Amino acid sequence: MLFCSYNIQYAIGKDGRVDIRRIAAEIGDAEIICLQEVERYFPETGDADQVAGIAECFPKHHWVYGPGVDMDADIVDTEGTVTHRRRQFGNMLLSKTPILSARNHLLPKHGLIQGLALQRSALEGVIAVKPFPLRVYSVHLGHAAADERARQIAELLAIVRAVPGEGGVWSGLGAGKHWSQTGKPPPMPKAAILMGDFNLTPKDAEYDFLVGRRELAYGRASTMDGLFDCWTRSGGGELDGDTFLRPARGERPEAWDRIDYAFATIELWHHVKSMRVGLDAVGSDHQPIFLELEHFRFILMHSRRRQRSF
Repeated sequence: MLFCSYNIQYAIGKDGRVDIRRIAAEIGDAEIICLQEVERYFPETGDADQVAGIAECFPKHHWVYGPGVDMDADIVDTEGTVTHRRRQFGNMLLSKTPILSARNHLLPKHGLIQGLALQRSALEGVIAVKPFPLRVYSVHLGHAAADERARQIAELLAIVRAVPGEGGVWSGLGAGKHWSQTGKPPPMPKAAILMGDFNLTPKDAEYDFLVGRRELAYGRASTMDGLFDCWTRSGGGELDGDTFLRPARGERPEAWDRIDYAFATIELWHHVKSMRVGLDAVGSDHQPIFLELEHFRFILMHSRRRQRSF
């Protein structure tokens, strides 16, 4: 089963051209897709609904969208009639197998005096696959402040650890007919995978928060309820697998960094088969990453397709 994560930078490519279809072509035939920096109704990108554009490019995928930034973009005509629109910036999750439930988790935000500070989020989807369902998170952490990222990671880890015990988006064996007539409560599985732009490198302290501190004799001291880095699990070096060309700033030269990741819970340790970076992609300022998990298969359902935006 092939996963892809791609910070699409609102589909502005390395040549400055906005092209959603180029993004879709670079993703290819991935079954589960995590996207970040997907916009709706921004003047700089043609007032387009990029969520609708991406969905059109992947007609055989189910999808959900979760904005971090959500602002007014309504149009009011001369008679006062409102055309409803929201100017949004956030994450998207697409899957060839049904997304049983979804939630959009807003992460802690710092109000910075200098530099751009955006509301960040993690979009959660419970994916129907066998031998067991998965939680998949499309994640985008803050870019400007390490202490903000540390708070966001703490919140993210708390969510990953706590939600299996909280049950699905609705639960209760004695639930009334209003809920139970459509079937059993949706699951909230322990197994989880987090993909996206974490805006940190393996040299940063925040990386240790995610996968454990490096111990001289034993490697990363990850805990059983923590996460592991799928890139290193598949054989990659921690400092390899660059995904972003950091621009020069002041005396700091431009340099490649690995800031896009796939992290997973221990249930997926033996399922990681391979991981690679889409080195030829030019549709964004990031490179897409691809993760292959083995021993999973899809549950196909031929019913009316439902999408959900938050």
